[in-house]
Amino acid sequence: MRPLIGKRCRGAALSVFWLWLTAGPAMAADAAVLPSPAIRQLLLDIAPAGSRLVAVGERGRILLSTDEGKNWSQATAPGQATLTAVYFHDDRHGWAVGHDAVILRTEDGGRTWALVHQAPEERKPLLDVWFENPRHGFAIGAYGLALETRDGGRQWRRRTLLPQDMHLNAIVGGPGGRIYIAGEAGTLLRSDDAGRRWRELSSPYPGSFFGVLQLPDGNPLIFGLRGKAFRSPDSGRRWLPVATHGETTLQGGAVLDDGSVVLVGNDGQLLISVDGGRQFTPRRNGPRQAFAAVAASGGAFVLVGERGVAAVPRAESGAR
Repeated sequence: MRPLIGKRCRGAALSVFWLWLTAGPAMAADAAVLPSPAIRQLLLDIAPAGSRLVAVGERGRILLSTDEGKNWSQATAPGQATLTAVYFHDDRHGWAVGHDAVILRTEDGGRTWALVHQAPEERKPLLDVWFENPRHGFAIGAYGLALETRDGGRQWRRRTLLPQDMHLNAIVGGPGGRIYIAGEAGTLLRSDDAGRRWRELSSPYPGSFFGVLQLPDGNPLIFGLRGKAFRSPDSGRRWLPVATHGETTLQGGAVLDDGSVVLVGNDGQLLISVDGGRQFTPRRNGPRQAFAAVAASGGAFVLVGERGVAAVPRAESGAR
């Protein structure tokens, strides 16, 4: 059975996020500064933009924090389509994608956003976005939807990356033009030339992957349903299983500036690796909620998910 659609990591069957995403529309709250405990809305992704954190989620909300996630203000953004992913190429140029194939662009670090694409009639949400530079990038999503721009988002060209219509859940790129995509039912793709050509990789697991990260050594780490995670020592030719201490679905992750790797998921799962993704240590006794994504800011991990924002001190997590 095809899994339901949530976020980048974004779609586990029975995921709590699907229950939120299928809720009826509601009016957006007035712009205001809110402390983290006051945020009780579904947030599906978070990304750093210089010293600022930017989080996105249900009903088109985009929230900004300049104090390591303690307080948040609401950005000026068009529409109320749920946003599933946010990505910043640098501290000013950013992108958010979501339902109705919405793509938003910011050029001022997330303060204001412009709508550059939408296709509500197709009923295909976008689930992740990645940019090689401020002009060239990809947005990917449900039923094989893949869009590419080479002019900073003014025009988007549809790409067919697979003959099947598998959900494409996550995309990551790095130096040398190499890009990875992870998706439904073990779907794994790699491009070695900045997305001009794509090849399907052999998968170590037939279930869905909801996240892919580029590790400090340049190789990929994939993760998803039932706590499955694998890292490759050779650009996706082989996959080595990674112990995640359970079968809790993993929804999101990040590679930090110091080389630490963090994974988050359902039931408050928070895993930390300080050896390049080879071994993970669970952070116990954290908030018991489903987390969709994580970013590091100052001395804390800032997590977003079903109940908004939670901060976990890095010193208590076992990370450096």
